Amino acid sequence: MAIEAPATRPVNPRFSSGPCAKPPVFTLEKLSDAALGRSHRAAVGKEKLKAAIETTRDVLGIPADYKIGIVPASDTGAMEMAMWSLLGARKVEMLAWESFGSGWVTDVVKQLKLDAEVKLADYGEIVDLATVDTKNNDVVFTWNGTTSGVRVPNGDWIAEDREGLTLCDATSAAFAMDLPWDKLDVTTFSWQKVLGGEAAHGMLILSPRAVERLESYTPAWPLPKIFRLTKGGKLIDGIFSGATINTPSMLAVEDYLVALDWAQSVGGLVGLKARADANTAVIADFVDAHDWIDFLAVDPATRSNTSVCLKFSDDRIAEGAAFAKAVAKRLEAEGVALDIGAYRDAPSGLRIWCGGTVETADLEAMMPWLNWAFEAEIAAQ
Repeated sequence: MAIEAPATRPVNPRFSSGPCAKPPVFTLEKLSDAALGRSHRAAVGKEKLKAAIETTRDVLGIPADYKIGIVPASDTGAMEMAMWSLLGARKVEMLAWESFGSGWVTDVVKQLKLDAEVKLADYGEIVDLATVDTKNNDVVFTWNGTTSGVRVPNGDWIAEDREGLTLCDATSAAFAMDLPWDKLDVTTFSWQKVLGGEAAHGMLILSPRAVERLESYTPAWPLPKIFRLTKGGKLIDGIFSGATINTPSMLAVEDYLVALDWAQSVGGLVGLKARADANTAVIADFVDAHDWIDFLAVDPATRSNTSVCLKFSDDRIAEGAAFAKAVAKRLEAEGVALDIGAYRDAPSGLRIWCGGTVETADLEAMMPWLNWAFEAEIAAQ
């Protein structure tokens, strides 16, 4: 018997975890004021880059004495710059519970060759944060595991009187979760995540303590030009006022400014968090109502409200990875959910982006289709 497809479809089926959905008000016409064909060092370019920095500060509530820079190569570039420039002065603890955190472990252990203490947790779990010595050591971690759907619940585990630095990859957390700036010395993210911006630009945020480390410590290894944050022992302050290391895309800068304006229009960080929480609640209600699907994150306290990762839990499923791919493919073929397959290194399942640029009504319309696709694939086995 054919399984009847739902009648209602999402208006926007884009649930990718990066690049993520554009803000719902986005149109190409909104980029008409971009400084195209102009130098980023001209007055108009500097003005827009400075606006991107200061509006970021305003929306995220970043302290006035923290430095914010636009850097190359997305969040990866920002994290690499931080690790290669700052680590090595103290013992370092590397925390990882998903693929990107594991990537930072590889960089520190195999490339920088530091004698780091590595703490790992399986997908769906998180390391025991109470065992981390933030008082004495440098600590590198992701706030939100984009490929596992597991996030840090809060910053209470980070010592206020710490002597080491905290380096936080917050790329799928910024603009959706509270980040305790007094506990974070280096924070990075990319435009293409929670605000749905364009790729290739990263944000590097430094506390005064991180700046002090940069100006008092010289790594034992050579640094390529694209990683250098100091000159003559002093911070290159221009990087943090819009004088970027290399040429940025002024079209992408304009797109980020449009996204920031939209973020302010929906209530800033408070509004963005509320939108993400409402989206995640739609999935939580669906999971509660269906015994064949569950969150990958074991503890609700560490469950992401952006990159929501799900696993199938039905005994009738013969081969998990193939089944999950078939469900995602069926939904894409119907045009109701695009790019929701689990990350390639993660356990088989689905990953549905719930950040603030996604409309709750689209998730509500997509959930019956997920049920339809599941039942169709079970019947096809």
